[in-house]
Amino acid sequence: MLGHHYTHTFLETAVASLNAGCNLELSYRLRSNVFMHIPKALAMGNITLQTLHDRVRPLFYTRMRLGEFDPPAMNPYRGLNLSTVQSPEHRNLSLEAAVKSFVLLKNAGGTLPLRAQDLLGKSLAVVGPFADNPRVLFGDYAPVPEPQYIYTPRRGLETLPANVTFAAGCHEPQCHWYSRAEVVSAAGAADVVVVCLGTGIDVETEAKDRRDLSLPGHQLDLLQDAVR
Repeated sequence: MLGHHYTHTFLETAVASLNAGCNLELSYRLRSNVFMHIPKALAMGNITLQTLHDRVRPLFYTRMRLGEFDPPAMNPYRGLNLSTVQSPEHRNLSLEAAVKSFVLLKNAGGTLPLRAQDLLGKSLAVVGPFADNPRVLFGDYAPVPEPQYIYTPRRGLETLPANVTFAAGCHEPQCHWYSRAEVVSAAGAADVVVVCLGTGIDVETEAKDRRDLSLPGHQLDLLQDAVR
């Protein structure tokens, strides 16, 4: 809130946050975070002890439900590891969530969905900076899974019975350097072209917003070259 000039000090921020109902601070690498000023705010009468109790109660209720205060042997969550998180059941659920969360803006001519049997023996080009770069596929605050579990668009499309070719065009979302010839060569010889564009955390993230909604760098040029 300091950056938005809503408050002027951490003390004011702590008071405003608690009185507004906030009971948890995300502080990272701060030697003196905002909520460390709560005792001073309480002593000065800026917040009441009842307000403090009301904010703390749901925190500890949640921690108790999670078993943080139970003996380790009684906490089932301590037995979870990567084999559980990456179990077939969980991965299938993630796949289902991904499929059901796609947003189709336009489907001229009923092109989609692509069916594996219709692609047999055909050529498919997948192009763009998001086509085969695992690093740019995850958003802000997203975990980084084990590499063997990451399926880029290229890796996924290569499971189809089609002749898949790939051209990044530009290797990072900013797309300052762009190889038009690479994209035109791949797209021009393909029956189907999948273009993978976007922003990613290199372009926008928390506290780093875009000035407009235009595609970064030469990504629009890449798109136009791919569909001509």
